[in-house]
Amino acid sequence: MIPMKASEIAAVIQGKLHGEDVTATEAAVINSAEAISGSIFLAIKGEKVDGHDFVSDALSRGAVLTISSRTVEGPHIVVADVVLALGKLAQHVRSNLLNLTVIGITGSQGKTTTKELLTSVLSSAAPTVAPHGNYNNEIGAPLSLLHCTEKTKYCIVEMGARHKGDIAHLCTIAQPNIGVVLKVGTAHLGEFGSIEAIAETKSELISSLSTEAIGILGTYDSFTPQMAALHKGKNLTFGEGAECDIRATDIEIREGRAHFDLVTPEGRSAVGLRIVGLHQVANALAVASVATVLGFSLDQIASGLSTAESHAKWRMEISELPSLVLINDAYNASPEATAAALQTLVHFAQERGGESWAFLGKMHELGESSDADHAGVGTLASELGIDHLVCVGAPSYGAKIPSDSATTVHLCKDKAQALDIAAHINPGDVVLVKASRSEALEELAESISGQWMSSWMARVKESDDNS
Repeated sequence: MIPMKASEIAAVIQGKLHGEDVTATEAAVINSAEAISGSIFLAIKGEKVDGHDFVSDALSRGAVLTISSRTVEGPHIVVADVVLALGKLAQHVRSNLLNLTVIGITGSQGKTTTKELLTSVLSSAAPTVAPHGNYNNEIGAPLSLLHCTEKTKYCIVEMGARHKGDIAHLCTIAQPNIGVVLKVGTAHLGEFGSIEAIAETKSELISSLSTEAIGILGTYDSFTPQMAALHKGKNLTFGEGAECDIRATDIEIREGRAHFDLVTPEGRSAVGLRIVGLHQVANALAVASVATVLGFSLDQIASGLSTAESHAKWRMEISELPSLVLINDAYNASPEATAAALQTLVHFAQERGGESWAFLGKMHELGESSDADHAGVGTLASELGIDHLVCVGAPSYGAKIPSDSATTVHLCKDKAQALDIAAHINPGDVVLVKASRSEALEELAESISGQWMSSWMARVKESDDNS
């Protein structure tokens, strides 16, 4: 963050300063445990936790200033709404960093992975700030911006949305120079009511761009390319069609990872991704588009993509256990994302020669189409030739699978029953675990891993005893 006196901050956020006019030199935090010397503590009152109860802890760790909605100890600024104040402060900091390039990313899926890849590519060339974890809302996006200093060249901002207007609000704060829309899908369909409403909300990023800014649009759905009409400045497209400005050709899957030729106006270069899944090609192309706009050479882009790794937790995490591959993709789920994960499972199983196991929990926020969407994913699993479909508290996955399907459907009421089923996994098999975040299926993935290692060690001991 750029150094600011408390009185300056109070003027920006329209609050009342109490106590000493200290100087904040570090970014704001919402978790008192993350406070450091010179930082600002945001006392946000949530549904379960009230940040005001942790002011003392933040101060003890080095925070010099608190922004709060009531009087607290130490230097503090009282405002009516701490979250709105955070946005005002972030907007001020962004406006004063004239050499900063902000890249806004939205889409129904792929935002975090794209952010991770882009961070890897950009940070190799210049100081880059990117959000931690899933910081993509009215709190996370401003917090990311506040980490920028005069030395920061690039700032990546994820832009999620729960309601119409959310992304437009974030754009007012972040003022992106580049706006990327990955894909419009059915995630959060229950909240928005229709895919058209989702598309309209995602398009807020493009319609908010200045004429000097650049729009980057995926071609993986029918809605996103049409957003070009909302921006009077330059737009680029990415995808696999010959008409795309940035495209991938000759795509192959090796050990679950995509290899392809990246084609840009500069030429063609081979890329071999380290992250898992055919669907990652689209995310890589989005990164290549941003880097191209920023003046990176084709060789820089191809090399950066080929060495980049995602550190996002529970997103296509691959555990290479003894004679078993476990794919933990339990962070979130939508019909599109689950379909992509199933395709990756098939690729792995085909290469390894073992059976495929899909442990699928509920996909949330799908609205009235929930049962049909779950059934559709189950039907896809059958069509792809998944050997075992384990429905964890979600029987609708198996509702429309034909009785003569080669896919064995296992209906489990909870994770404990699913773990019992996992006891039948054999050496050489490949396992996928996926569900919406609230299902906490990462716990099942961990249990399967532990159970497998115990059984494997027992096999090894038995073999040693018999030799």
